[in-house]
Amino acid sequence: MDEIWSILITHKTADIADIERAWHGDVKSLNRMIASDEHVEECVSLKTCNRVEVYIVSSEPTKVFDRILARAKKGGLFDLIEIHDPKRSIFHLLRLSSGLESMMVGEDQILGQIKDLFELAKESGTVGPKLNHVFNKAIQVGKRVRSETNINKGYISIGSAAVDLAEKIIGELVDKKILIIGAGEMANLVGKALAAKGLEAIYIANRTFERARVMAEKLGGVAVRFDEIESYLGIADIVISATSAPHFVITTDMVKAAMAERNKKLLLIDIANPRDIEAEVGEIPGVSLQNIDNLRILSERNIERRKMEVEKVEQIIAEEYDRLVDEFKVKAADGILNQLYTMAEDIRRRETERALRMIDLYNYDPEKTVKIVNDLTSAIVSKILADPTTAIKNATRCDNKDLVLAASCLFDLSD
Repeated sequence: MDEIWSILITHKTADIADIERAWHGDVKSLNRMIASDEHVEECVSLKTCNRVEVYIVSSEPTKVFDRILARAKKGGLFDLIEIHDPKRSIFHLLRLSSGLESMMVGEDQILGQIKDLFELAKESGTVGPKLNHVFNKAIQVGKRVRSETNINKGYISIGSAAVDLAEKIIGELVDKKILIIGAGEMANLVGKALAAKGLEAIYIANRTFERARVMAEKLGGVAVRFDEIESYLGIADIVISATSAPHFVITTDMVKAAMAERNKKLLLIDIANPRDIEAEVGEIPGVSLQNIDNLRILSERNIERRKMEVEKVEQIIAEEYDRLVDEFKVKAADGILNQLYTMAEDIRRRETERALRMIDLYNYDPEKTVKIVNDLTSAIVSKILADPTTAIKNATRCDNKDLVLAASCLFDLSD
């Protein structure tokens, strides 16, 4: 555990462009590059849009990091990189899997990413027993945190909050028809959140029809031309608008005309800045208009709720870290005990074979057999205790009272 180190560049110190420059290749090639260093015993790399992190097992981490830092210096990334010692590395990984290191606190995606990238490292052949244990612990902690706290409850992005708000106002979205206006990042986030809701139909309208078509294909929706928006206002249950247009995309007259042709309510959610929908639309009977300010309030409330859960999450992480330390200590003891049992078993096997040869030589004479068995057991005891005996005698000669006391405690000997 004392040999686990990490080097990272994240959204806390760098922007997206810098993070992208940190490593241009795929994660498997990054693992292989790090593992090619003779001083690296194990490694796992994590690469997402918000971070590049490399975890290594090495008894000489400085030599490993010097090579990486020299490369970073050439790329102008030196000042953006963090190096974590063993304790900080493991705490960071546990916080990361729990969602505390994400831009959106408590988000679930990072746990899945850690699982996938850990599997990639195993496929690359760069994972050994230490990182295997630590990453399995991190995944377990991420699951525990999400089952025992509310750190991932409630939408906190504007796009996801729009979907949450829609469900609060009209109930379940199953069998509903939704029109999304826009095909940018925000519209895509809304679309992804809606795609899992069992909708009857998702219509995508965008000024550039090809972008609407591509987005619709990803979501299993239908692309519609921008000049057809008005006709789809007549059939949609919910309209979510997220364009970057400098003018209103949906006017009061358009909505009045649509409502005249329908006999059900219409929910419009405007998440654009500047606004896509005229404010007066909200005054039309049967129409509910929500805007980005309503969503910000909902999002901020959820963020505050999540912040209240952080202390609970940190308590779980501290508890699991202590447990992990104990597990590594036990593993270290297991290694010593395995060697001890192997040594004793070798002695037992050799002495047994010698005894059986002697018994056979004396044709299983009872008196001789008893003596041979006694000699066998005496030899086993003598050979097992030979090295400890020598060590204790040497310790006594050197006044090493701690070792003598340790031996007494180890074998549970009285004064």
